[in-house]
Amino acid sequence: MDPYAKPNERKIGAKRPKISHLPRAAETRTRSERQAEKQAVAAERRAIKKSARRHLKKDLLADLEETV
Repeated sequence: MDPYAKPNERKIGAKRPKISHLPRAAETRTRSERQAEKQAVAAERRAIKKSARRHLKKDLLADLEETV
């Protein structure tokens, strides 16, 4: 992914929006189920970011202690 891409240009590859070619009547999930799935994905991404921040902070503190 290009970090300097415009917001609309970032939705490529695996993260692109999925297009449904079925009519609404054939959609099996309800609106609340789709929202729950979307919120679960967002929560997982937040957890990954939080974990990454914790590890980076721990590494930074370890490096500072080594230099002192």
